[in-house]
Amino acid sequence: MKNLGFVIIGRNEGERLALSIDSVLRTGHSTVYVDSGSSDDSVALARARGLPVVELDPALPFTAARARNAGFHWHLRDNVQLAYVHFVDGDCELWPGWVEKALETMGTDHRLGAVCGRRRERDPDASPYNQLCDYEWDTPVGLADTVGGDALFRVAALKAVKGFDESLIAGEEPELCYRIRRRGWLIRRIGADMTIHDAAMTRFGQWWQRNRRNGYATAEALEMRGTDNAAVKREVVSNVVWGLPPMWLLWPLLWLRIWMRKDALQASYMTIGKVPHLQGQIDYWRRTRCGAKGGNPGKTRLIEYK
Repeated sequence: MKNLGFVIIGRNEGERLALSIDSVLRTGHSTVYVDSGSSDDSVALARARGLPVVELDPALPFTAARARNAGFHWHLRDNVQLAYVHFVDGDCELWPGWVEKALETMGTDHRLGAVCGRRRERDPDASPYNQLCDYEWDTPVGLADTVGGDALFRVAALKAVKGFDESLIAGEEPELCYRIRRRGWLIRRIGADMTIHDAAMTRFGQWWQRNRRNGYATAEALEMRGTDNAAVKREVVSNVVWGLPPMWLLWPLLWLRIWMRKDALQASYMTIGKVPHLQGQIDYWRRTRCGAKGGNPGKTRLIEYK
């Protein structure tokens, strides 16, 4: 039981955090909760359930990457037998039986650095935004380039790349997995349910902010490794081309092209989404340009949608 440790991270997740903690505690494995400056009762809730809590210093920018590293290092300090660490976001509930399947998969191939499964949306019919999230989680089974916020990692792989890049406010998982794959490790998604996610998106503004954050992360990814990732470069260019007002008259053509591969809902929001994606990219470029000119790029701030 000591070869696996769980890290739950959260910030103002409320009752979602209670479900997350309870689902992980049922596995019987060592678990730590890392809090990023919650103003609700998240810390008290975790402690009431008997969990050790790491509260991040608010003097430094809060990021999910920083929280996951803090939880990982907490396990390393207290457990020399740690071979695997599983990260779970505080708005996600662990699916029963997932851990056994993930560990079994890890045991079949020593080259695997990370394993993930199917993340499902808790209430996809509550809003089109939740439905879009559920579509997003349904990635192909097999060898993959990256995982999401919930995944099982091999400790040796995390140590080899020194964990997450704590400066990233979004897109930290693809960046980590990029470095893991460069070290020769493999990443696999298996066809098993892993977690239940609660996006709780009921307003257009929430969807917009989430896409803006994704655009910021995409621009940052291009800056960090653009020459090694043609897909990221294509996405950045596409957002610039289709997100500018002069191109909006041609959106029906873009919508039709997406609709032929997806459905009407995804085609509509992926087309409109070019604008907040571009906004996020511009946010990143403005910040880095300010720093390059000797100005103060300012404290990196989370782009939150909840």
